[in-house]
Amino acid sequence: MTKLSVNLNKVALLRNQRDIGIPSVIEAAKVAIDAGAHGITVHPRPDERHIRYSDVFELAEMVNVEFNIEGNPFMGRYVEIAGEICPNQVTFVPDSPGAVTSDHGWDLAKDGQKLVPVIRQLKEAGIRVSLFVDADIEVMKIAKEIGADRIELYTEPYASAFASGENLEQVTEQYAAAGQAAADAGLGINAGHDLNLKNLGLFCSRVAGVMEVSIGHALIADALEMGLYNAVSEYLKILGK
Repeated sequence: MTKLSVNLNKVALLRNQRDIGIPSVIEAAKVAIDAGAHGITVHPRPDERHIRYSDVFELAEMVNVEFNIEGNPFMGRYVEIAGEICPNQVTFVPDSPGAVTSDHGWDLAKDGQKLVPVIRQLKEAGIRVSLFVDADIEVMKIAKEIGADRIELYTEPYASAFASGENLEQVTEQYAAAGQAAADAGLGINAGHDLNLKNLGLFCSRVAGVMEVSIGHALIADALEMGLYNAVSEYLKILGK
């Protein structure tokens, strides 16, 4: 079964609109875990516009499932904090400082060697390292060569094709081929970005071996209608199929 990691960034974004501490990121994590989520994901950015560094430390104290911290290893305190907390997994994402959200994977032909020291540093601390990549079969061998344990497929192009109905078969086959290339290279496969209750089932049925999906925006939007516990449960039902 593909595991579900719940991204709490949008909970933190709403909390930060007021200085009264609600909604609570910690309480949201507890609800997600009680509902059966296999992991919790956060993506602290240097401007702390949603998840704050203090949230990461508080979550590390109470999360009893897999803890995944996303971020750009060349920005802010990300690597320092990851090395101190030692989460189960880090996911390196090539965000620029002003990016609204993650919108592309690593260009490993260009940046791969620059990642080698930070990959080695965190792996030596016992942390699994995943790299956020596009559905490109060419990057998988490089990801393995520079020391990554897993890749996370950036799935917005798939989600867009699903929503529009345009080139869906072609795009899905591209992701299936990328997943197979990752598996052939000896990498674990994660996926995330704009996956939702409508498109998740098809993706996981067509892309073999997906170990984990990280879902935040859509899941939190669903939680506004059905509650967080129920939203997590609905995603788990799909993954269970």
